[in-house]
Amino acid sequence: MTKKTRVLVHGAMGRMGVAVRDLLIPRKNLILAGALESPEHPLLGQELTDGIKLSSDISTMVSLANVAISFSLPEPTMSLSRACATNRIACVIGTTGFNNKQLAEIKSLSEEIPIVVASNFSVTVNLLTLLVREAAKFLKSDYDAEIIELHHNQKVDAPSGTALELGKAVAEGREVDFEEVAVRNRDGVTGIRSPGSIGLQALRGGDVAGEHTVMFAGGGERLELSHRASTREHFAKGAIVATEWVIKQKPGLYNMKQVLGLG
Repeated sequence: MTKKTRVLVHGAMGRMGVAVRDLLIPRKNLILAGALESPEHPLLGQELTDGIKLSSDISTMVSLANVAISFSLPEPTMSLSRACATNRIACVIGTTGFNNKQLAEIKSLSEEIPIVVASNFSVTVNLLTLLVREAAKFLKSDYDAEIIELHHNQKVDAPSGTALELGKAVAEGREVDFEEVAVRNRDGVTGIRSPGSIGLQALRGGDVAGEHTVMFAGGGERLELSHRASTREHFAKGAIVATEWVIKQKPGLYNMKQVLGLG
């Protein structure tokens, strides 16, 4: 009988956490080892499935697992990542909104364990970033680049991690520094659009799983590359693929394109 990999889900009661847990049920090679939530969660101690109770004890839960998946807030995810490094277990991170100091620490922790960090686990979204990069490489700054994203009204960070990745793809195609040309806010008399800038606009409403459009606007025409998600299942499937992949890797910091073999 094949030994199953024990998976800890962090943010287990969130939208993505629930989707990941549901996909683990039929897997032959993976099994849910633990479910983590914040200490304030009202359902702590409740049994979710087959003896798995919702917990906030990161140290204990990590010790029971072979790999952890996190869809949570930045600071709790940092606590989980540190515990994973201490226990030498792999980690898959889908949390967004990290600051530069937190990202630097994750990179440091990846010297001890394999870590996959992705703002979006969808196969098609990762393909979209490659298409955007190639379009930007060809069109250069002759076409104005704008990124518009729409998410549900419970999302706490903006712009989305995926929108930022798409912006970086445009910058990479143009061979410029994203942070130097990104425009995240426009209000009042802003003046004319700065040549070569990359605009990002965040919309929030309803229960939208996620929509992203990259627009290249030129004289008399525009090219739009879009992705629209109606459910979260494909994001969860991607996280499972990343989990199966990362447990076979040596310590290091990886992204979803590497997981999918997209370069």
